[in-house]
Amino acid sequence: MNILILGSGGREHAFAWKLAQSNKLSKLFVAPGNAGTEIIAKNIPIGVNDFEAIKEVVLKEKIELVFVGPEDPLVNGIHDFFLEDVELKNVAVIGPEKLAATLEGSKEFAKEFMMRHKIPTAQYKSFTSETVEKGFKFLEELNPPYVLKADGLAAGKGVVILNDLNDAKIELKSMLVDKKFGTASATVVIEEFLDGIELSVFVLTDGDSYKVLPTAKDYKRIGEGDTGLNTGGMGAISPVPFASKSFMDKIEKRIVKPTVEGFKMDKMPYKGFIFIGLIKVGEDPKVIEYNVRMGDPETEVVLPRIKNDMVELLKAVADQKLSEIDLQLDERTATTVMTVSGGYPGSYEKGKEISGIEAIKDSLVFHAGTTVKDGKVVTNGGRVMAITSFGDDFKSALSKSYENVEKLSFDGMNYRRDLGFDL
Repeated sequence: MNILILGSGGREHAFAWKLAQSNKLSKLFVAPGNAGTEIIAKNIPIGVNDFEAIKEVVLKEKIELVFVGPEDPLVNGIHDFFLEDVELKNVAVIGPEKLAATLEGSKEFAKEFMMRHKIPTAQYKSFTSETVEKGFKFLEELNPPYVLKADGLAAGKGVVILNDLNDAKIELKSMLVDKKFGTASATVVIEEFLDGIELSVFVLTDGDSYKVLPTAKDYKRIGEGDTGLNTGGMGAISPVPFASKSFMDKIEKRIVKPTVEGFKMDKMPYKGFIFIGLIKVGEDPKVIEYNVRMGDPETEVVLPRIKNDMVELLKAVADQKLSEIDLQLDERTATTVMTVSGGYPGSYEKGKEISGIEAIKDSLVFHAGTTVKDGKVVTNGGRVMAITSFGDDFKSALSKSYENVEKLSFDGMNYRRDLGFDL
């Protein structure tokens, strides 16, 4: 089977690594890819939203399955583009159609879906620039901290949590009236703050049946002790130690099943991965958000724990035969530590030579923001490289990841040294 992966990050390298292990794979392509995917697949320098260029590649290379890594092309309707094109309609696409992808594309849409299907989440109200005064009044009714979410995609930066009422009002005005996040904050969702510990649950569905994949916990803040600005993720741990069987049973019964049933009831075809961002409040799970693809860097700890042939799994999703698959998981813990460019998540320089990759032993190396220049691997993004290790528990796995991270070097390299501090 010829497969095309869309994307260029650690998630896409992890999928390329996993797919490359299958004897059912004929040729693997990644667009645009990175220095890591270049070793195991053919990189094609086109953008993930350039649907016409993607079509050309699919037809030329006789691609039979397209795996969509990031959210943008899904929210922009790449699956629908394939279905509506007579030359592409028989090519399998892993990722939901546009309507279902709105679960990530619009916080308000996701909230309405949860309310409709009685899926536990924080109470909320939505506001626009015309109703900003009502937004101020709603903030006055809430207890701090105040949670403000840009409705649309804001590259992971659209959620603001503030303790001061006046600051929250200033931020709301900045988002709605001053268009801080452009069209993404034309609508802002204000919701009650949920106090608890977060985790991510991943589900693979063919639109009918589903498989619950390993849980993970990622660390979004740049600074130790979860301080500083939000990033795309500084590392992850799987499984989550506090996700007991009884807690996972609650998640499946109250959240996973109603979500998949909700897709059917709302006529939202869904073939692909669901990322459910959850918070454990007391002993109860509540949904913070949906993403319509795998998370990054959680993919780098979830995929290594799946023993199944990934081509077989994705083909089962495409053919709506997922119920026939017996999901096999590695019981060990996996941890990943993300190295990032100096200055990230603010401004940073690219093109820094990376050394020490070949010295890494007994860990997996997943490239995120890298490229090859003059025969050398150099930085090409904020998040540069993820080092994933196995252990009997998260402490021993982390110890191995950190040991190998220290062998890596590039100008300005930074990473979190306290992952798992809250477990």
